[in-house]
Amino acid sequence: MSKIKIFGLGGLAESGKNCYVIEVDNDLFVFDCGLKFASGNLLGIDYIMPDFTYLIKNKNRIKGLFITHGHKENMGSVNDLLREIPNLKVYATKFTKFLLKEDGVNEDNIILIKPHKKLNFGLVSIFPITVSHSTPDAVMYVVNTKDGAICYTGDFIIDPSMRGAYDMDLGKIAYVGKQGVLCLLCESSFAEKNGHTSPKHRLVDYFKDVINHNEKRILFSVLPDHLYTISEIIEAASNRHRKIVIMGKRLQNVISFAHKEKYLNYNDEIIGDLSNVNDENSILLIMDDKATPYASLNRILNNYDKYVTLKADDTVVFAEPGYDSTEKVLVKLQNELAKFGCNIVTIPKDKEILHHASREDLMLMIKLNNPKYYMPVKGEYRYMVNNANLASMLGIEAENIILKQNGDVVTFIDGKLIDNFEHIKVSDVLIDGKSNDDVGDLVIKDREMLSENGIVLISATLDKRDKVLIVGPEVTTRGFIYIKDSQDMIVEIKRICEEIINRNITPKFVDYNQIKLEIRQELSDYLYQETECKPMIIAVIQEV
Repeated sequence: MSKIKIFGLGGLAESGKNCYVIEVDNDLFVFDCGLKFASGNLLGIDYIMPDFTYLIKNKNRIKGLFITHGHKENMGSVNDLLREIPNLKVYATKFTKFLLKEDGVNEDNIILIKPHKKLNFGLVSIFPITVSHSTPDAVMYVVNTKDGAICYTGDFIIDPSMRGAYDMDLGKIAYVGKQGVLCLLCESSFAEKNGHTSPKHRLVDYFKDVINHNEKRILFSVLPDHLYTISEIIEAASNRHRKIVIMGKRLQNVISFAHKEKYLNYNDEIIGDLSNVNDENSILLIMDDKATPYASLNRILNNYDKYVTLKADDTVVFAEPGYDSTEKVLVKLQNELAKFGCNIVTIPKDKEILHHASREDLMLMIKLNNPKYYMPVKGEYRYMVNNANLASMLGIEAENIILKQNGDVVTFIDGKLIDNFEHIKVSDVLIDGKSNDDVGDLVIKDREMLSENGIVLISATLDKRDKVLIVGPEVTTRGFIYIKDSQDMIVEIKRICEEIINRNITPKFVDYNQIKLEIRQELSDYLYQETECKPMIIAVIQEV
């Protein structure tokens, strides 16, 4: 009897944090290990990663971690997982391996794989197939079992014009489909978009037009992991007698490696250096980072950058995808750039920087694989529903279309779906700074309270021997009220606190816990009546 389980630790009903587990009998295979960047309501949180508790408990059964491509949403948490499972083997193609090393992953953990070369793990084999995406060497994975293949597409588009390291082997995908696919896990990010993504993602002509119509210096804001867009900018700038200056160490490393390994083709003479930064017609590639969006451009705008000084006749091109979570930051930056006098260019809405499969791409992938069961992954839940509807349109029966959320387990026994409603407890792990520990929801709630209502600190000192109040209570506030303009309220706060302290003092005993509890309760009621605000109240009572 063969038993297969499929579930997501992240990536289902959300964008980012992709991490999927396929168990075949006693063997466990992990696909992608990404992160999700925090939105504005997660105060101080840098990124969110999957909950690895299940993997840690079952680390001896893990055969490997298989990365589809080098984007943070798919490989950004690899280091975090390796801290918990140091001997884990990470399988990746050449360009993805380079990006993993750039992120600090130990090379000893990385096993270089080549597309279309089978990896054997006993009765199970894994076969990577090239797909087209915005980063080179992207692959989908085929897990071959005795009950049929399980395919995980990763991110892809279907565009026959993409060649070399961006090529997609449709023939091999069709061959896998002919052999029999038990279940297809397919991305959902663009499931709402009609037609093919191609040719809307081809931007060379658009970038040429921008360069031709702006003779002064141009600043392109780019993400270093979106190499396809960078290659289009370089191609558009070729033969224009303008120097391209690459700003940012990571961006320089990525482009240098890509050129050396033939992922990027350009004449070395087109690349300038820091001496060309202020040339009147230079082109600057400014590195952006999703963790701190538009930080480089903000630094340049505020005249903090060591090398680049903004000019009123500069053109600033945002050659990167826009995200809902960074929209306010972008609008504010664009307003400030406009006040400075810069010309601002953004990618038109009919163009696509992101290379995800639209409806026709998804339907073609379904037809090529012809799966018995279909499981939408990678995207908000409404996108997954739209993806499921496409499968239904193509004749896959409703009971064979699987819509799940993180932690929900899909079980196949002898090739048949058995819905036993098994669920693995998972949660978001919130990372702040260099700490590897989960910050937790309570800390976020405290930060929200501080940001919205401020803090009131009550301090008092008692005589240890005589059990009498000798200093205070003193009142300190931050982010709540301005003390000099609220003297009557401060006097009342002190009166309430003094009364609470005195009634909890006996000649032999002081109930400090009760004092703190009553101060929080009574002050909270009073302050809400006066201000309709609920600041954080902290009472510090000490003895001397």
